[in-house]
Amino acid sequence: MSVTTTTHLNFRGDARAALEYYQSVFGGRLAAVTYKDTGNTENENEADWVVWGEVAGDNGFHVMAYDVPSKLPWDRGTHPFFVSVRGDSTDEIDAFWQKLAEGSTVVQPLGPSQWAPLYGMLTDRFGVTWVLDVAAPYNG
Repeated sequence: MSVTTTTHLNFRGDARAALEYYQSVFGGRLAAVTYKDTGNTENENEADWVVWGEVAGDNGFHVMAYDVPSKLPWDRGTHPFFVSVRGDSTDEIDAFWQKLAEGSTVVQPLGPSQWAPLYGMLTDRFGVTWVLDVAAPYNG
């Protein structure tokens, strides 16, 4: 089993530009999935916003990003990042989730998603927001 942690940056409409910038600085491969790509467009003005994106390089650089939809609260300085924990086993991620969930506020319950076999988000008792998911190949 393998687990990695990655900084997950939060934006409001600037995720693609930020990812392109970080790719120009650090190199690597850029992948971005839009709200339109997932069929989850609640606001047409946000259809091309990034629901999941990353830059990953062979040099070890890795950053993830997304655009927080306008229906959710967001302030550039209040919630600028999440900590992403990605594993290759649903049992492993579920075990981490069960421990982290104690005393936490669940933002998105752990369960299957359109992009991962298992995905969930919670804010722990220290105010840190964690995103846990099981890695799945990107087919975009």
